[in-house]
Amino acid sequence: MNYPNWDLSKIDNSWTLFLDRDGVINYEKKDDYIRNKNEFRFYEGVPEAIGSLSAVFGKVFIVTNQRGIGKGWMTEDDLIGIHQYMCQEIQFLGGRIDQIYYCTAISNDDPCRKPNPGMAFQAKKDFPSIDFSKSIMVGNKPSDMRFGRNAGMHTVYVATTHPDTPFPHPDIDGRWNSLPEFAKALMKS
Repeated sequence: MNYPNWDLSKIDNSWTLFLDRDGVINYEKKDDYIRNKNEFRFYEGVPEAIGSLSAVFGKVFIVTNQRGIGKGWMTEDDLIGIHQYMCQEIQFLGGRIDQIYYCTAISNDDPCRKPNPGMAFQAKKDFPSIDFSKSIMVGNKPSDMRFGRNAGMHTVYVATTHPDTPFPHPDIDGRWNSLPEFAKALMKS
């Protein structure tokens, strides 16, 4: 666990939380995609952690690359089914997701495909009160951290799938083993 270089106790409901999905909220499939809700499995303690985080942050968003749709390996309806199930489980435990942004593009040049910040700018357009200097991006890949940096956010790295990522790192402000660990640290601040 490595604490961020900013004061967690200053976070309140004027802040916005951006979460990656696969590898942060749920288990990833190696070299594949979560194609339907039957394949979706939360990491232990994540729905409860999102409940705690929802009580602190004014807005909670998911930003996720979903290239499997662009490749034709799943449909947008499959993705919507996954997200409906996920949000229901989170709401059941007192949490909320205010909006989900996803990019189905195959090309890395697409402005909405992380690490490009297009999904953050979509969120800002939909919710003009977002202040990126009071926003945190939580992810499990360097591209998530770069996305946060590209939009001017603070970044939190969770080491669920790539624990060997070096830290300190110029794109990472704080590092925890999991989203629940980050939530616990925030609640203690």
